[in-house]
Amino acid sequence: MASSAIFRALRTRIYPSSTSKICSLTSISQSISTLVLAEHEGGAVKASCFSAIEAAKSLSKDNSISLLLAGSGPSLSEAATHAASSHPSVSEVLVADSDKFRHPLAEPWAKLVHLVQQSGSFSHVIASSGSFGKNVLPRAAALLDVSPITDVVKISDQHLFVRPIYAGNALCTVRYTGTGPCMLTIRTTSFPATQISADSKSNEVPISEVDLSTFDEASVGKSRYVKLTSQDTERPDLANASVVITGGRGLKNAENFKMIEKLAEKLGAAVGATRAAVDAGFVPNDLQVGQTGKIVAPKLYMAFGVSGAIQHLAGMKDSKVIVAVNKDADAPIFQVADYGLVGDLFEIIPELLEKLPEK
Repeated sequence: MASSAIFRALRTRIYPSSTSKICSLTSISQSISTLVLAEHEGGAVKASCFSAIEAAKSLSKDNSISLLLAGSGPSLSEAATHAASSHPSVSEVLVADSDKFRHPLAEPWAKLVHLVQQSGSFSHVIASSGSFGKNVLPRAAALLDVSPITDVVKISDQHLFVRPIYAGNALCTVRYTGTGPCMLTIRTTSFPATQISADSKSNEVPISEVDLSTFDEASVGKSRYVKLTSQDTERPDLANASVVITGGRGLKNAENFKMIEKLAEKLGAAVGATRAAVDAGFVPNDLQVGQTGKIVAPKLYMAFGVSGAIQHLAGMKDSKVIVAVNKDADAPIFQVADYGLVGDLFEIIPELLEKLPEK
């Protein structure tokens, strides 16, 4: 009898404690909220934003995802409307409308992220690992006194991530143990985007204005916008193209590189280049593919005159099918190629142009 009374007393004391712990863990999992830094152009958010949303979805099924857009004028309003109905996982669109954000400079954007985080207290902040995200997120992390995790390719848990090291030759699992927010840049090729048509208004989410009354403009004047140089072309964007044609140092000069552009036009492909070709002035640096350029993973990647330096392979080796043409049979590019052709590109490309039908 005495032992039964003791067990009943212990059960009464232990069970409520366990229940409270379970409730506490449940509330923690439900408190996951993510701020996604969204780029926009021409009145629409860029495709990289949708990859960031897919990454945010991997954190938790109950994740509350907010998009942050900044800029000024009608283009921002159109982009916000597009963002509000473009993905069912988005809970809210935050808009910072000011001339301070007319151009995506790192200083004002980082200060904006700091301001929004102070009022929103998000558990995670995510940006795509492009030039915009790499420029803004580390500076914002410094303002928030946290350590960012860059180039994430897999999200295993809310604070457990996988990222490449040694130019992509090894994968490192990182556990974030710091204070909030956990700030990430993600490789868009590792989180395929699912975009919903903006014509669907059934899932449109609220659009809220960010209060900029406390925004300190004096602290963001360390850089200034000079100009934007871009190519007028109908070719697809390099980072999101399904076919990429890349040229390397083997093309010898900018005039010969035009063969790559003609081939890309016939195939409806994007044009890429190695760092050596960019440094030699064949093409602008926004076409560079590799560790210090853009990371691509198209369905078809064709490399002409590309030796296959480790820095270049880090940016394209996840392509579904890789075709390499090089006159050096020992070129490293053939080690990752699905199809390789040892030959003179100055003979092979003209032959391809002749035999391929018009676009």
